[in-house]
Amino acid sequence: MKKLLLFIAVIHALVGAQTFTSSNLPIVVLKTNGQVIVDEPKITADMGIIYNGEGIRNNLTDPWNHYNGKIGIEIRGSTSQWFPKKQYGFETRDSLGGDSKVSLLGHPAESDWILFAAYNDKSLMRDALTYYLSNSLGRYASRSRYCELVINDEYRGVYILFEKIKRDKNRVNISKLDSSGTTGDALSGGYIIKIDKLEGSGNGGWYSNYATSGLNEQKILFQYHYPKPEDITLEQKEYIGSFIYAFETVMAGKNYADTADGYTKYVDVPSAVDFFLINEVTRNVDAYRLSSFMYKDKDSKNGKIFFGPVWDFNAGFGNCNYYQASYIEGWQLAYLAANDSFRTVDQFLPPFWWKKLYDDSLFMKKVSERWKEIRARQFLLGTINTFIDSIASHINEAKQRNFVKWPILTQYVWPNAYIGGTYANEITYLKNWIKKRIDWMDIQLAGMSLEVIDDDRRQTPLGFNLFQNYPNPFNPVTTIQFSLPVAQQVKVAVYDLLGKEIMELVDGQISAGVHSVQLNAAPLPSGIYFYRLQTEKFLSAKKLVLIK
Repeated sequence: MKKLLLFIAVIHALVGAQTFTSSNLPIVVLKTNGQVIVDEPKITADMGIIYNGEGIRNNLTDPWNHYNGKIGIEIRGSTSQWFPKKQYGFETRDSLGGDSKVSLLGHPAESDWILFAAYNDKSLMRDALTYYLSNSLGRYASRSRYCELVINDEYRGVYILFEKIKRDKNRVNISKLDSSGTTGDALSGGYIIKIDKLEGSGNGGWYSNYATSGLNEQKILFQYHYPKPEDITLEQKEYIGSFIYAFETVMAGKNYADTADGYTKYVDVPSAVDFFLINEVTRNVDAYRLSSFMYKDKDSKNGKIFFGPVWDFNAGFGNCNYYQASYIEGWQLAYLAANDSFRTVDQFLPPFWWKKLYDDSLFMKKVSERWKEIRARQFLLGTINTFIDSIASHINEAKQRNFVKWPILTQYVWPNAYIGGTYANEITYLKNWIKKRIDWMDIQLAGMSLEVIDDDRRQTPLGFNLFQNYPNPFNPVTTIQFSLPVAQQVKVAVYDLLGKEIMELVDGQISAGVHSVQLNAAPLPSGIYFYRLQTEKFLSAKKLVLIK
C-alpha cells in the first residue's frame, strides 16, 4: 500500500510539473528563505511582482519592477486549508518590519492583501464575479486582479489578488476609531462586525442574547473585526454590543416592522436589500451565517447598520452539493431558516432576524423593486456574460498552466455539484445556472421574465442612451453601457479634461440593443475623465472618476 501511495504521489508530481517562463498576467514571486508558510503566525518573506504594463509580456527573468520588498505571509482560510493549492494572507512591510501601505496592481494603497487560490471553483471566477456585481450596485467589495504565483521557484498556478476587508477610505469607508473614542459621537463609530467561524487569530466578540432559528438554541457570536479585539476598548465593546442588542430586541418583538419604531431605526434597509439579493442570486450556501460582515459609522455620518461587504462565494453559483445550494429554485434563506435537518446538525445558523426581514412584506417589496431596477442594467444577462467572457479570455493562457499544475477538471473537489471535465464546460454550466436562477428570481420578484428576447439581450430600446458607468468612482475597471434603437456606426472613447482622446473603446457598426463595454484604466493616473458615445444621429458624454 505504501508503495502504491508513493507511486501515485510521484505520478501526480510529474503531471503537475511544467516549465513556466512568462505570462500575459502579472507574476508574483515569493522567496521564503528556507521557512515554511504556516497557518499562523506570519513569516517574513521576500516578494517581487513582475508587471510590465497592460499588453506587455511578463517574463520570470524580468526584474521585480512592480514590487520588491518584505512581506509577512501566512496560510489563510478555513475549509480551503485542506486543499493542496493554498491561499495566503500577507501584509507588505517596510525594512523595520512595520506595515507599509503600497498600491499593488492598480489597487489603492494598503498593507493587507489576499492571494486567493480558487481551487474548488474550476471557473476561477465566482468570487471575482460576485464582487464585480456588488460593486456595480454601489456596494464596495474587494477589487480583483489575476496573477500567476511562483513560490521558491515552484509554479503554483493562477491566483487572484484581493483586498482584505478593512476600514480604509478606499475599502470600508467609515470613521477611524482609536482608543481615544470613548464618549459621544466619537464612540458611535466606526465598527466592522463579522459572523464567521472561529479559525484564525483575533476572534474576540460576544454572544447574542437571542437564539437562532435552530433546534438547539444556538446563539450567534458577533466578532470584532474593526477595531481588532486587541485594540477595542471596554467602552467601545459596551457601545457596539448594546447597539446590536437594541436592534435584536426590536427584531424579537411583535412590532419589529413598525415604520417608526421598528428595525428601520437601526438598519440601512437598501444595504440589507442588496445584501439579500447578492446572496440569493448566487444561492450562497454560507449566506447570512458565515463570512457575513456588517458595519456602523458614527451617528453623525448615518450610524445605522450597513450589511456587507460581501465575502467568500467560491461555493456560490451552483458550485455546492449540499443544503440545496445548487438548486435553481428556492430562497436559500428560507431553506436555512426552516429545514430541520440543517437546523439540527449545523452549528452555524443565520441570525433569527434575517427570516423576520424576509417575512416583512414591506422589506420584500423593496427587494422586488430593487430587483426590477438592477435587472434593467447591472444584472442584465448580457452584462454578466460579458464579464464572464472577459475574465475567461484574460486568463485563457494562464488557466491552461493552472490545470496542468492542478489536474482537477475531471475530478470531484469538495463541494462541487458539477464536474465538467473541461474548462469550457465549467463556463457553460456557470452561465446556464445563472440564467436559470435569474429567470426563477424574475418570476418570484416581478411575476414575469425580465429577459424578453433571445441572446440574453433586452427588448429593442426605443431610443439612444448613454448610461452612467458603474462602479463610479472606480479602480481600475468599470463598465459603460449604451443603447441603440437601430444598428449604427458607433464610436465610444475616453477623453481627458482638455478634450484629448486617450482611449478608444468601440469603433464600428453595432446592432440595435443594449450593449456593454469594459474600460480598464490601469495605465491612467487618478483623475476625472469623460467618455463619449457618438453615432450617426446621437452624441452624449458623461463624467467618470478614477481613484487609485
